[in-house]
Amino acid sequence: MRPFDARQPLRVAVLGTGFGAKVHIPALQHHSETTVQAVYHRRPEQAAAIAQQFGIPSAYSDLEALLADPAIEAVTIASPPFLHYSMAWAALSAGKSVLLEKPTTLNVEEARALWKLASSQGLTVTLDFEYRFVPAWQYVAELLAEGAIGQPWLVKLDWLMSSRADASRPWNWYAQRSQGGGALGALGSHSFDYLAWLLGPARRLQARLFTAIQERPDPSDGQLKPVDSDDTDLIQLELANGVPCQISLSSVCRQGRGHWLEVYGDRGTLILGSSNQKDYVHGFQVWFAVAGQELQALSIPSRLAFPQEFADGRLAPVLRVVDHWLADIRRGEMTAPSLREGLYSQLLIDLCWHSQRSGEWQTIPELSRLL
Repeated sequence: MRPFDARQPLRVAVLGTGFGAKVHIPALQHHSETTVQAVYHRRPEQAAAIAQQFGIPSAYSDLEALLADPAIEAVTIASPPFLHYSMAWAALSAGKSVLLEKPTTLNVEEARALWKLASSQGLTVTLDFEYRFVPAWQYVAELLAEGAIGQPWLVKLDWLMSSRADASRPWNWYAQRSQGGGALGALGSHSFDYLAWLLGPARRLQARLFTAIQERPDPSDGQLKPVDSDDTDLIQLELANGVPCQISLSSVCRQGRGHWLEVYGDRGTLILGSSNQKDYVHGFQVWFAVAGQELQALSIPSRLAFPQEFADGRLAPVLRVVDHWLADIRRGEMTAPSLREGLYSQLLIDLCWHSQRSGEWQTIPELSRLL
């Protein structure tokens, strides 16, 4: 890969045409320092259709050929999770830096292997943990760092969505745990990352994972097929400082509460929340109260605002993720959120499944022991 030159847009290939076409391609085409050089889908006709729709020069259905194209300097991976490891491994082996969707991989061993490969190659892998880049969340991070609530006593996270509450929604990879489907990968991956960012790492956890909708229709013939991925999760974390954290996740809550984080401390209370079910960025507000007073809504400082907002709330934070990715590529390093944070998130996902099988609390090893 050539030395990064901000005067020349980074030529990027997008692998995956679901979230990739909805968010990655529009974000990269909007960004002044990136250009979408190619798109990949295993079906040639799908790759060609997306390339034509967005005016992308090249369409590929052969990943090896795409990675051998000297015009492609980096890739974003927005494929289903079961392809993350093989695609990222191939891209890194070909000398391409990577912007990777969550969940990181299917297990912590795969995530660890990618970390070692990227580090040995001197390449950058950024995880698309968007909440770190949303203004309301950044403001909460500042308030917590300033000690606004004092010593935390209890953390409560409710992320209760209705996106998969319709039982007629077709069976696909998301219905299969072996393919990386389920609420733990979709919602838990973000949750574990931002809790560590805001409040520090956890030292142990216990989880109960459930499947409320146990069958979905096969899109090919309408026959019901079994679902073994989780859609509702109850998780207890004990943070490294002993603070208890209660997590409720669900993708099947009709009229669900939305996404809420509550932190209760000895000096006050801080609440961050949104009831918006249409996208996961719009609608967040922040409330704060000093001990003994009523909660008050806080105004998010304008200095944290997005330069531009879009109808699809996901675009603005992803543009900031791209900013971060480019800065790391320039410096030749990986800073949070990188594969290190992706490895931590994946570790906790794996331990939740271990807890589900054993019924016991799981000790979380220090991340440094895995690197």
